[in-house]
Amino acid sequence: MLITVSGLLSRDELADLRDQAAGLRWRDGAETAGAQARRVKRNEQADLSSRAGAKIRERLLEAISTHPVVSAAAQPMRFSRPLLSRAGEGGGYGLHVDNALMGHGEGRIRSDVSYTLFLTDPADYAGGELVIEHPGASQALKPPAGDLVLYPSTSLHRVNEVRAGSRLAAVGWIQSRIRDSAQRELVFDLENLRTELASSHAPESPEMLTLSKTISNLVRMWAEA
Repeated sequence: MLITVSGLLSRDELADLRDQAAGLRWRDGAETAGAQARRVKRNEQADLSSRAGAKIRERLLEAISTHPVVSAAAQPMRFSRPLLSRAGEGGGYGLHVDNALMGHGEGRIRSDVSYTLFLTDPADYAGGELVIEHPGASQALKPPAGDLVLYPSTSLHRVNEVRAGSRLAAVGWIQSRIRDSAQRELVFDLENLRTELASSHAPESPEMLTLSKTISNLVRMWAEA
């Protein structure tokens, strides 16, 4: 399941974050890639170990982890630490699949859902589309700044070469409490249906109670503790 969460960050939040990111130290992004991805990764990654970097990371994680659509679609159990990626002219990220396990030690997670939070306005750079491979087709995405794209970590994907300007994005991974992507999609559909019905049905109505029971029992059946 691939979805775009619109307006996860406001214009003011984006401007403030970009200002703070400009003062960070940046390094070759290939240093953090796996053996296969390292050969096709042409970008820079922010060093977020400083106080300013940690503050940016906390703000990003708070905005992403508390968004209701992210919660409903990903059914998150654990989040990786967000990374800040920057690609200038000639930069990009060739076709690859994300590592099955991300992070180290207690922060290590299984990557079920990947995300890209776009931080640069599309008009400010040429190229740089996020391309997700589906069976028999490819989908290119370049949404407005502040939008977040959720997609399966099992997918082959790439970032097209940036032909002009600079592309800034936050990326990360989610370990879902529902490992199976088809099961997650069913729960997400039912959560959306519950939201729609809430406008015309009282919480204690038979329809809402039955739907809530169904969602709870499916999560109970499929979720990891």
